[in-house]
Amino acid sequence: MKSLTTILPDPVSKHGHPEMDSGSEMRLFHIHFHKSANAKHNGYMADSYISARTRLLRLMENDSQLPEAIIINFPFRENEFSSFCTWLKSHYKLSFIPVVYNKEFLNAVQFDMLQRMKLVDDITEVSETQAFLDKVKFLSKVGKYRMEKAASNITIDNQVLITKAGNGFNYLVKRAVDILIASLLILFLLPVFILIAIAIRVESRGPVFYTAQRAGKGFKVFNFYKFRTMIMDADKKLAEMKQMNQYLNNGAGASFFKIKNDPRITKVGCFLRNTSLDELPQFFNVLKGDMSIVGNRPLPLYEASTLTTNEWSERFMAPAGITGLWQVKKRGQEDMSAEDRISLDIDYARKNNLISDLKIMAVTPKALFQKTNV
Repeated sequence: MKSLTTILPDPVSKHGHPEMDSGSEMRLFHIHFHKSANAKHNGYMADSYISARTRLLRLMENDSQLPEAIIINFPFRENEFSSFCTWLKSHYKLSFIPVVYNKEFLNAVQFDMLQRMKLVDDITEVSETQAFLDKVKFLSKVGKYRMEKAASNITIDNQVLITKAGNGFNYLVKRAVDILIASLLILFLLPVFILIAIAIRVESRGPVFYTAQRAGKGFKVFNFYKFRTMIMDADKKLAEMKQMNQYLNNGAGASFFKIKNDPRITKVGCFLRNTSLDELPQFFNVLKGDMSIVGNRPLPLYEASTLTTNEWSERFMAPAGITGLWQVKKRGQEDMSAEDRISLDIDYARKNNLISDLKIMAVTPKALFQKTNV
């Protein structure tokens, strides 16, 4: 990255996503392996975990100087890294700062090991792209939210969020049902997958699948799969169409983004969306454990960042799902507000169980087809 102090554009990013806290600065603390790498930076930096501790202790003297994220650009050394993370957690002000490890410094074995250790908030390629900055901004906002909760003596430990809406026997049964249904449907629908892939490639250039990062249960960020339904570079056209947003809220409160008769959608894409066939690749997300068959829809990070408040965060206590209460009750309705949608999500998070999931699955086929192009 050219600079550790990165300015986010206002109000819409170069990729067309509405920004969180637009116009604000991101203070990133990089730990680099080589001293030479530090020379071209003008922000927070360190060339070892020891020097990083010294610098962070100095920054703790002024809360306004604390970094919003710590980026590790360093070869993985388990003992040193574990010790550094333990040290971070021992300091209240530092314990809520997200830690992101640069994937480029890890081999496959180290990547798997670091994931199992659960010491970092994310493992990704570090870059200057807006997608990376969006992710770091989101992780930082979640960290600040957790700090506010902790200061209020309200526990929102990640494990609480991950296990609260479904644990014990109910969770095991739900997971078993998810794996069984997803596996059977992928095998049964394989010819449909092939036909859709051919149709997408025939109509427009570009990849068959669309992969984006979404926030799911417990604010967990994961790669979300769909069949591509838009033209290439569709995100770059989003800024000029923001006034067409169905959920337009004039910049206040919760924020979603959806456009009726979106001109970026291809003809094949329109058919896929109206029949929900574009969602089929998410069965692979279910097998991976990122999602469930039934749950609340995982959100883009720029949408999820508007829901890290006391009022709305409860919707993230439920698993991310392919179908859910919102889909069977309100999907495709033009008069639905963001508040209506979140209320349904929170209702599901509070009351979900295996019986309610089966009821939602039973009425999902009826909700798959929508008349409006939104």
